[in-house]
Amino acid sequence: MKKETPKKKTRNQEEHLAEYTIVTDVLDLHGFFPEQIPEVVEEFITNAISLKLHRLTIIHGKGKSKLKYLVRKELETNCNVLDFGDAAPEMGGWGRTIVILKDEGLQSQK
Repeated sequence: MKKETPKKKTRNQEEHLAEYTIVTDVLDLHGFFPEQIPEVVEEFITNAISLKLHRLTIIHGKGKSKLKYLVRKELETNCNVLDFGDAAPEMGGWGRTIVILKDEGLQSQK
C-alpha cells in the first residue's frame, strides 16, 4: 500500500490562512519584532474600537521591557486611549498592560 505524503503549503495558502484571525480583547506580542509594535498596536486598537471593546490587554512579557516600552510609547500618542497601566499581579503584573479606551472613540465608530 502506497503512503500519501502530505503536500507542502504554498506561500499563497499560508497567507490566506492568516486572514482568519479572530480579534479579541487580548493582544499577545510574543513573536513580534520591536519594529512591528507601533503598527500592530495601532491596528489592535482600531479593531477593538470597531468591535466596541472598552478594556484591552496587551501581553508584552517581562523580559528586558523593550516591547513594553514601545507599547507604552504608542499608547501615549493614541487619541483613543483613556488610560493604561500594569495588570494586577495575579493577571500577569508588569508583563501585561491593561488599556482603557475612551468612550468617544467607541461612539465615533457608530
